[in-house]
Amino acid sequence: MENKHTFAICAYKESSFLEECIKSLKNQSIESEIFIITSTPNSYIDRTAEKYGIPVYVNTGEAGIVQDWNFAYKKAQTEFVTITHQDDVYFEKYAEHVVREFEKSSKPLIFFTDYAEMRNGEKVTDNRLLRIKRLLLLPLKVKVFRKSRFVRRRILSLGSPICCPSVAFAKKNLPETVFKPGFASDEDWEAWEYISRFKGEFIYDKEILVGHRIHEESETSKILGNNARNKEDYTMFCKFWPKPIAKILARWYAESEKSNELS
Repeated sequence: MENKHTFAICAYKESSFLEECIKSLKNQSIESEIFIITSTPNSYIDRTAEKYGIPVYVNTGEAGIVQDWNFAYKKAQTEFVTITHQDDVYFEKYAEHVVREFEKSSKPLIFFTDYAEMRNGEKVTDNRLLRIKRLLLLPLKVKVFRKSRFVRRRILSLGSPICCPSVAFAKKNLPETVFKPGFASDEDWEAWEYISRFKGEFIYDKEILVGHRIHEESETSKILGNNARNKEDYTMFCKFWPKPIAKILARWYAESEKSNELS
């Protein structure tokens, strides 16, 4: 059977977690296409890719997280694609759920799942931040709300509870470019806000199917460390709220995201 789903791994420099990520993709219950894209080609990425028989594509255009994500998105030739983060792991049934849920939907836009945090080798399934995100996503457990632009925009107006590495895209129902340059940390939130305007379904799978790694070298941890994220949060809240309310929400959001830091 022809594969309908692709894992497009975005590799950067020499991540010690890349091989673990690849193993999790190879161990899925159904087979997907897998390739690596990078704008920082090196022998480590090449050796790791060769070991697992995975092609590598080099983004020779403008470098950056958003640019790499868009390059990976365009390279995928299947109906469905997951922009795979090199540090994260995907549990055995992830791809199976992607294909099953997309095929059941009349017009899917994105699929995403609940997730666990991977901290110092431990799988964390419950903490304050995870509980808040699950609470925000609660309405999308009701299937009738999957098509509601009002509901998903109200959810996004309070932050971005969608786990970025867990997102799969139904390419036929989306534009050729879904990420916009300009943000360093909220590029995913901006993409969900953009996609939320389209007719179609936001499919939320309540099963924990992704392990999102929190570690000192992650881009999110670096950004949170120098508080660069707060200005971007404010900009995003302004897409939904008057400026005075957006300022209050941005301060609250910064406090809630502190659990992303390693202590």
